Amino acid sequence: MADYRQSSINRLRRIEGQVRGLAQMIEDDRYCIDILHQLQAVKSALAKVESQVLKSHAAHCVADAIRSGDAEDQKAKFGELVELFEKVKR
Repeated sequence: MADYRQSSINRLRRIEGQVRGLAQMIEDDRYCIDILHQLQAVKSALAKVESQVLKSHAAHCVADAIRSGDAEDQKAKFGELVELFEKVKR
């Protein structure tokens, strides 16, 4: 779990630097296509962090709810995932 957290933090810090670089590119009136390529890179990096967090949630939070045998907790965890996926579809 600690590795996942540190990896996510490291990725987010790199993304933070990329976003600052994007702001500078816009301030410098850089070529639009170059800016768009960097935007795609940021979106891809965010998607990787999102995937990492989702996998961790499934491996730990959802798995713990299943192991607990608590039907209400299980229902809540699966409900959260369904809501998340519904938001992604929009």
